Amino acid sequence: MCGRTALTASPEDLRVAFDLDEAPRVVPHYNVPPSQPVYVVRAAIATGGATTRKLEPLRWGLVPWWAKDPSVGHRLALARIETAAKTPAFRDAIRRRRCLVAVDGFYEWQRQDKKLSIPFIVRRPDGKPFALAGVWDRWVSKDGEVIESCAIVTQPARPPVDGIHDRMPLVLEPAQWAQWLDASATSAEALAPLLEPQKPELVAYAVSPHVNDPRHDDAACQEPAPPQQQTLF
Repeated sequence: MCGRTALTASPEDLRVAFDLDEAPRVVPHYNVPPSQPVYVVRAAIATGGATTRKLEPLRWGLVPWWAKDPSVGHRLALARIETAAKTPAFRDAIRRRRCLVAVDGFYEWQRQDKKLSIPFIVRRPDGKPFALAGVWDRWVSKDGEVIESCAIVTQPARPPVDGIHDRMPLVLEPAQWAQWLDASATSAEALAPLLEPQKPELVAYAVSPHVNDPRHDDAACQEPAPPQQQTLF
């Protein structure tokens, strides 16, 4: 599912992780909900024709270029891997406008009963940043307002998330990044290997209910839950 993300890595860690030309200026965020900016990596053509990578903020919640109203983005934060290539809102973006959503954690909620859900953070064992598959678009209003936005591609849950929720973001391994960012790879055949569900090396643990409120954006969001609620996957 992926209802929230987090990115608290240092600029230098991000530069190294995503092979950026320079360390980006980023503000750490511990609890990012849809409609707020997330940092994405996109391919850019530098002087001389070389391809470089840029890390920049886009609104989370895709607004297709043809949308009449940007409010549609509130419903398009996630793109299902099984249907994205056929869904009008995502089919152009997944062929031509793909990006890496940079995170060092994302949150899933495990339903206990009708009134109780336990939040979990999912991250790499070493805590380093990693990439979620994303798609993006650029919307321009009649008055010239420009909104660049993105959606996170989701897949059926794999360990460790399958014990928490039935879906999760598609986590791309570094060896897949170049092809995912390659705008010339538009055919179904070229994309098929990238869209196969992955089994990334991740860990998950229950965190404080503090994260439930999207207005909370501090380190307390990632504090482990009390021992009686704690499960490590």
